[in-house]
Amino acid sequence: MRVAPEILLTDEERIKLTRLVRSKLTSVRLAQRARIVLLAANGMQNKDIAEQLGIGRVQVARWRERYAQSGLAGIERDLPRGAPPVKVNTARLVELTTQAKPVAATHWSTRKMAAELGVSASTIMRHWHAHGLKPHIVRGFKVSRDPKFVEKLEDIVGLYMSPPEHALVLCCDEKS
Repeated sequence: MRVAPEILLTDEERIKLTRLVRSKLTSVRLAQRARIVLLAANGMQNKDIAEQLGIGRVQVARWRERYAQSGLAGIERDLPRGAPPVKVNTARLVELTTQAKPVAATHWSTRKMAAELGVSASTIMRHWHAHGLKPHIVRGFKVSRDPKFVEKLEDIVGLYMSPPEHALVLCCDEKS
């Protein structure tokens, strides 16, 4: 069985805690925590404090422990909640998105990229949006399957490189 830490208060600490309990400007939660510490300093057990204040023993144990470790600063603020923000190697994310393709796929999906980098799909989506990346929109040059393609390409490039005198060279493609 765990033993609750003993709370020993100096006169100055006791005065500060009593002021917190009695002040109308103190938040209810801070006043409650101060009451827990004062009752613990008077030698009460956690279950008796919980019963007297109408709260759970776990809550009493938490604030008693926190005061024993950090003093008044320990009960004034709550600990940060949740997990720390996920760190993503942005350079690697951008490089993978723009330079590499996943196995057996034409482009990256948020889930595949998330699995690759070990983060959530929503994190990937936020970063893609922030960097203006749209991996589902693939731009590329498609080589013709025409067997005479190279010959035709050389003719057209040659025309641009050395056009005939007094000739107008126009070009159009199927997307124009």
